[in-house]
Amino acid sequence: MNKNFQLANIFKKIAVYLKMDDIPFKPEAYQKAALGLETMAESVEEIYKKEGKEGLLNIPGVGESIAEKIIEFLKTGKIKEFEEQKKKIPVDLDELMSVEGLGPKTIKALYEYLKIKNLKDLEKAAQEGKIRKLENFGEKSEKNILQAIEFLERSKGRFLISEALSVAEKIIEELKKLKEIEQISLAGSLRRKKETIGDIDFLATVKKGYPHGAKKIMDAFTNMEGTIKIWDYGLTKSSVRFDLGIDADLRVVKDYEFGAALQYFTGSKEHNIITRKIALEKGLKLNEYGLFKKVKSLSQKSKDIRYQWKRISGETEEEIYKSLGLSYIEPELRENTGEIEAARAHQLPKIIGYNEIRGDLHCHSDWDGGENSIEQMAMVAMKMGYEYLGVSDHTKFLRIEKGLDEQQLLAQHKAIEKLNTKIQNTGYKIQILHGCEANILNDGSLDINNEVLSQLDYVIAGVHSQMKMAKDEMTERIIRAMKNPNANIISHPTGRLINRRDEYQIDFDKILRAAKEYQVALEINAFPDRLDLNDKNIRKAVASGVKMVINTDSHHQGQLRFINFGIAQARRGWATKKDIINSWEIEKLLSFFQSEQKIKGRNQK
Repeated sequence: MNKNFQLANIFKKIAVYLKMDDIPFKPEAYQKAALGLETMAESVEEIYKKEGKEGLLNIPGVGESIAEKIIEFLKTGKIKEFEEQKKKIPVDLDELMSVEGLGPKTIKALYEYLKIKNLKDLEKAAQEGKIRKLENFGEKSEKNILQAIEFLERSKGRFLISEALSVAEKIIEELKKLKEIEQISLAGSLRRKKETIGDIDFLATVKKGYPHGAKKIMDAFTNMEGTIKIWDYGLTKSSVRFDLGIDADLRVVKDYEFGAALQYFTGSKEHNIITRKIALEKGLKLNEYGLFKKVKSLSQKSKDIRYQWKRISGETEEEIYKSLGLSYIEPELRENTGEIEAARAHQLPKIIGYNEIRGDLHCHSDWDGGENSIEQMAMVAMKMGYEYLGVSDHTKFLRIEKGLDEQQLLAQHKAIEKLNTKIQNTGYKIQILHGCEANILNDGSLDINNEVLSQLDYVIAGVHSQMKMAKDEMTERIIRAMKNPNANIISHPTGRLINRRDEYQIDFDKILRAAKEYQVALEINAFPDRLDLNDKNIRKAVASGVKMVINTDSHHQGQLRFINFGIAQARRGWATKKDIINSWEIEKLLSFFQSEQKIKGRNQK
């Protein structure tokens, strides 16, 4: 369906094939083009229709050669170079690249020596002990491969929220063009902003005066570009599968049923069981058609008293909850984890809103291999309404990301000071803060000396290596990093990659106690394949009084928009503005980072 994502996926795979053959520079060019395509809001197809090849050349990372390949794909649905590479090494890159620890070279070696083409072949070879015999492998790597496959099996059939939302937004955009549509909304787990999505649910109503409107809506839905299978067709419900492999259902309901249907089909199942139970306790009946009350009616013929169900609400969700004696419950909270009890007592927290973040503190620039300059990132942030933007490039231990050393950080500090002066002189209203994402080494120390770290506005510390440490060791490693008087934030605190890598083992309660004691914020990383912290850990942090920060970990200006995924995660964890430090004004934020009492307390440890 989405040509941007299809092309980005192909270019990423071409980069993998090129890396297999040790071809320099070209893999990075394809990866940059892929990043530019998947972070664009506008369709590459529309750009080509309007502006031709010149329009494609304006896409970040797209040069002459890659533009030609985009045109080839738009015209034929294929790219010849990619088809030839697939014939040469016919492996399922989607499956094999999803296995933690496997890269282009290892995939090539596994194919050449053991003819491993997919996950099934890989698992069989590992179980039979064949992989350990290969050069650069061993018993430990074979064991890790089996653990990674087991994790992937548990995650099977689930899509990242970003993947599902990309499909859903395109469907809504197309359906809204129909004159028959009155209103349309997401429902299900995607509306609740779950981390991963099984399928997509939509609800719609038809405008009055369009008696055949439902048919036109369903025809448009089932014949939409990217549809690969129609599971079911009807005037009230249709189900299809799109080319991502994700299924979608569309239901058309009456306008007076819309709120009840939206509440019901948003779920969760556990939440709905309790709301229906409350309705029964009040002598009411709640279902997808509305909230009903039993009323007496007198039969005109027999004069007998009869009872019938009369709809008392259903047009909006708000009136459903109000009729049940509950405060309105935001979709992200509907998991039966205490929200109904809080709504009954009218004590639900005012969870953080999607427009309440004042700045992003975890952004990478072209200093450490990111796509955009600091100024370009700042201009996009300003258009988003941010008051500040924090640049926090990787540091020297992480060589794969061109991490900065002490001298480079000091040079960057001067560059940011100059840029802030330039921005102020132009009248723009955004301030660039200087941080870094320092690496937490195995012993808990940071890879940049404290003299340099102390000159930055803030310091993020993160684990990027040795993730299979024992639980106690990893916990103490992170706590020791927190004790550093310059550390302000722990990035992606559990290290997971959704559908790819499990969390590393830590004692999270100990981490929380240390975070509170040493006044360190824990990051809610908004990158769609991280969303780390998860909602349960966010809820624990809120209860413990530990502050958090929602960051995108952007390596491209287009990724700054990922912030909404992190906000959704925070909302699912019941976080409010007071819990999220980058919803604060800049003076309060910097005061949190630079508290003398905090630094003295750490130095005494």
